[in-house]
Amino acid sequence: MPDIAQRFPENPLLLPKNLKSSSHEMQIISLLNPAAFTYQGKIWLLIRVAESLTQKEGFVYVPVLDTAGYTSYIEVPLNDPDLIATDARVFNYKGLDYLTTLSHLRLVYSDDGIYFEESDEYPPLFGQGATERFGIEDCRVSFVADTYYLTYTAVSENGVAVGLKTTKDWKTFESKGLIFPPHNKDCAIFEEKINGKYYALHRPSSVDLGGNFIWLAESPDGQHWGNHKCIVKTRTGFWDNARVGAGAAPIKTESGWLEIYHGANEKHQYCLGAFLMDLADPSKVIARTPEPIMVPLENYELSGFFGFVVFTNGHIITGDQLTVYYGAADEFVCAAHFSVKEIMAALVT
Repeated sequence: MPDIAQRFPENPLLLPKNLKSSSHEMQIISLLNPAAFTYQGKIWLLIRVAESLTQKEGFVYVPVLDTAGYTSYIEVPLNDPDLIATDARVFNYKGLDYLTTLSHLRLVYSDDGIYFEESDEYPPLFGQGATERFGIEDCRVSFVADTYYLTYTAVSENGVAVGLKTTKDWKTFESKGLIFPPHNKDCAIFEEKINGKYYALHRPSSVDLGGNFIWLAESPDGQHWGNHKCIVKTRTGFWDNARVGAGAAPIKTESGWLEIYHGANEKHQYCLGAFLMDLADPSKVIARTPEPIMVPLENYELSGFFGFVVFTNGHIITGDQLTVYYGAADEFVCAAHFSVKEIMAALVT
């Protein structure tokens, strides 16, 4: 199936070997799903870096954070009858789920949007406290007024939730704690108030009733959220029949708020699509793409830590050109150009 993405010929832009691990005990397994923003005339990515302890034959070692933020680990023999390790991302031990990797967020910058490097002036962000013991993941960055809002997935044994930090200089951060409790993720704050209110997309998860749908919430202050409305659902028989989730902050156009989102099917294959919300009332979805605008096609999208995945939560907009930074196969950081007009033309009411 073809798509309308113009992939960078330099892809993958970043591989696990391009960054240093957080400590000598850890090894980087994957680079995933970067946020993207501009700051001081440069393009920045806030990458999810997934690490694990060096494994010893016959055992599984899983890193977790204690309440003080220090890394400890769980050691389990592979032949333990209480271990279920059939998924590369999660294993179950004695009835409890654990992540096979521990994620933190790492800043890199670029002059051209292609070649990125780190700076010692901007430290990584690690999980802190009981709600982030299994790490922090998949951050979205929204710039509202003079402040950057970081919404990220906070993971612990109690579930998957949405945390919020704010910053103005990327060196000092104010933690706002959890703004959406488990199970929730894929939160993107609009970069402009509407009728004096903050708005955000988010994705509660349901196992038995409902589904993995995109919801809209509003807030008087960007921290306390309510008036939740379900606005985009999965579609039977389509490429996004199993789950949907928001990408980065919606893009304001003359026709409405344009959102690039991910959808997955029952085989856990991830593609990108788009939908359009009313400018004055974003709870009204005007149109949606029946076909994906991006499909895993390249080898680096089809094969990796978890293959057949393109997943975005970061983009840069310059006129009609939308540069989407995305995670490929849950292992590599890549980029592609889109024409906003072309995406709009693919929408169907």
